[in-house]
Amino acid sequence: EGYDGLLLLGIAVDAETGERIVGRRIADGPFLHGVVPKLQPFDAKWATLDRRLFDALDFGVIAFDADTIVRRYNATESQAAGLSPQRVIGEPLFTNVAPCMNNFMVAQRFEDARDANTALDAVVDFVPTWRMKPTNVQLRLLAGPGMRHRFVLINRLP
Repeated sequence: EGYDGLLLLGIAVDAETGERIVGRRIADGPFLHGVVPKLQPFDAKWATLDRRLFDALDFGVIAFDADTIVRRYNATESQAAGLSPQRVIGEPLFTNVAPCMNNFMVAQRFEDARDANTALDAVVDFVPTWRMKPTNVQLRLLAGPGMRHRFVLINRLP
C-alpha cells in the first residue's frame, strides 16, 4: 500500500511524498508471492522507465515480447550473466539468450498463461547453467493479458 505498480521491479514511488525508492526491498519484497497490482499500468510505466533507474536495480530484469524477443535487459543482469545488452536485445530469450530457461518451470509457464489468457505471477527457485557457473537464483515470472512485455526478474541468492 502507498506504492505504485513499479514496486514489482524494485522501484516504488511513495504515494504521499512522490519519492522514488530504487532497489530497496519494501514490505515482503519484489520476489515473494503476492497479488500483482495493476498489471496494465505496470506494463505502461515500464515503457517509460528511465534507463538509469532500470540499470540501478539490484536484481536482473529481462523484458521480452510475445515472440520471446528480448526488448530490455538491465545492467545488473548483464554483469551477472556476462552478456552485453547489445548481444541480448533483439534475440529470442529461450533459444539464444537463456536456453536453460526453455523448460516447464519457466518458458512453459509463460506459454500456459498466454494460452489461458490469464495473468502470471510466479516465483521459481532456479539454477541457471548456461554460459555461467551454476548459481542459485529466484526468478519472478510476470505476464498478463494485453501486456506488451513479459518479465523475468532474477534475484541471485547468497
